[in-house]
Amino acid sequence: MRLVLAARRSELARIQAIQVGNTLQKAHPQVKVEYSFHESLGDKNQNDPLWQMPEKGVFTQDLREGLLARRYDLAVHSWKDLTIEEDPQTEIAATLPRADMRDVLLVRADRWPQVERTGQLTILTSSPRRAYNLEPFLRRELPAKISELKFEPVRGNVQTRVRKMWQPGADGLIVAKAALDRLLEAESSEFVETKAALRQAITECRFMVLPLRANPAAPAQGALAIEIKRDRSDVKALLETINCVETSEVVSREREILRMYGGGCHQKIGVSVLRRSYGEITFLRGLTDDGCVLDNYSLRPSQTRPPKIARDQMWPMKPADADWFKRERIPVTISDTFSALWVAKADALPDDGPGKVSKIIWASGLKTWERLAQRGVWVNGSAEGLGEQEPPGINTLAGAELTWLKLTHADGFAWNGTNTLATYRLVPKDPTPDLRGRKYFFWTSGSGFERALSLNSWLPEMTHFCGPGNTEKILNQHGVKPHIFLDHDEWLKEMSL
Repeated sequence: MRLVLAARRSELARIQAIQVGNTLQKAHPQVKVEYSFHESLGDKNQNDPLWQMPEKGVFTQDLREGLLARRYDLAVHSWKDLTIEEDPQTEIAATLPRADMRDVLLVRADRWPQVERTGQLTILTSSPRRAYNLEPFLRRELPAKISELKFEPVRGNVQTRVRKMWQPGADGLIVAKAALDRLLEAESSEFVETKAALRQAITECRFMVLPLRANPAAPAQGALAIEIKRDRSDVKALLETINCVETSEVVSREREILRMYGGGCHQKIGVSVLRRSYGEITFLRGLTDDGCVLDNYSLRPSQTRPPKIARDQMWPMKPADADWFKRERIPVTISDTFSALWVAKADALPDDGPGKVSKIIWASGLKTWERLAQRGVWVNGSAEGLGEQEPPGINTLAGAELTWLKLTHADGFAWNGTNTLATYRLVPKDPTPDLRGRKYFFWTSGSGFERALSLNSWLPEMTHFCGPGNTEKILNQHGVKPHIFLDHDEWLKEMSL
């Protein structure tokens, strides 16, 4: 069976098309895939920002017309480029497992000293979403006092945009991580020069993987849409065998949320959905056309919640009340063996720790990130409070298989055999909190729970809550199955009468 697969002509689009073609042929060896690459309207117009272009589907409509004319059998798109409205004559029949949906900030290493000195930073991006959501975040999380932050429009494929970063007046660039990863991981020899040029550019930059909590992606970012004519049941049957159901469902959910606010790439709205064993997480941030500020970070749990309860039976009312310990520093030397540090708390990184660029720094959450930035540390990304089981996924960006070291306290939990280094010890405070009369407990650390348990043997009989990650694992070790919330504020709001 012969199938003609169409896609845009850019190198990234060809890589994505080949990925789909190879997956299809692996599932169906009898299928022969031929490729047909085309230039779209969006490729031809490289001057106007996308949000100013009135046409819908500027990267996809030309391919759709070819499907309807039966010039080819299927078309591969970046799903985020598709219009929110469905076409009555075509359908998205499948998608592959989603690539990383996050954005990446690249900042020229040669420009960073000037940024630190002047407080002025100019970043290239044509996305209203990125500019709106990242303006407050970057002022907090960059290790410099930014007094003037500008976002300037940029067009072109990824390689062109990266080159434009070296033009006068530009300090950095924001780009989809999935695009960088796919270009850098391309196996075909035709992309060797592009990979080498892109790798060289990245080595001359500092990078920062931008967190979904502050900067949710464009709906469906990182996902590939495989479009066919609706009457092609033969092609649809083949594609069903390679379809990733979870990706299709999550992407549809993101697009439906955007549709509620009008849809379109002109919107200053980011929405990302993650599915985990404990539930579905939704990140939504931005500004609607009518001026409504969006900021939703929520979990739809997989486990039924217990009934609500009076606040006087809940503990703690403030996260600080659950801090059972003082912290004493332990003098340490961080080995050069490790190329990346996972920092459990800001205090875990010694003041005389690694230089600002010498090692990859990954923070456990955004509060840790901010505190490290205030100390002048460049943070490359964060687990966003979701636990160290969340993979950083940055080997491709870093250009090497990273060796990780977790900086934590002397009795710190090591997940999945992670190498750890104790940089401080926990010393119990006196007096300890009085937990009598409380029935609902939210734990911000496993160490806090174990300390409380040693003083209150009745604790396992109560109802317990915590965030995802190691705290849940430690409670499980003591026979306690906690309910998962994303943070203390969400727990207090949802569970109190």
